[in-house]
Amino acid sequence: MFEQTTDKNWSLLDKQVLETEYDIVRIRQLIRSHAKGIQMGIVDQTRITTAVSELLRNMYNYANGGEVQIETGPVEGKMALIITCSDHGPGIENLEMAMSDGYTTGMGLGYGLPGAKRLVDKFEIETQKDKGTTVRLIKWR
Repeated sequence: MFEQTTDKNWSLLDKQVLETEYDIVRIRQLIRSHAKGIQMGIVDQTRITTAVSELLRNMYNYANGGEVQIETGPVEGKMALIITCSDHGPGIENLEMAMSDGYTTGMGLGYGLPGAKRLVDKFEIETQKDKGTTVRLIKWR
């Protein structure tokens, strides 16, 4: 499900570490600022910020944090904001179930991953048991 693009021509805007709940708020604000900076409309700014917020909350709750990389560049011929969230947590045991609405391990409503996927134009995920999870969100401008 995760496309490893070797010839991508993306510009790195920022890298952030998620360690505390405060970092969730700070990174959310940073994402919104970068979305605004590439002239994304207010609705799309809200969508990408909300999607990232869901991932950050999962990273904090299930993997004790992680890293976030923010890039911009062409994806399928369109200018995009590309957010890659990686953690070194336990991984997602059953990815198919985790991507279905209503599935939860008991800490939420079960709309995090599928909800985030609906809010962006491209959603890629790779997970490995005991090694972690990487999710890439792509929102076109």
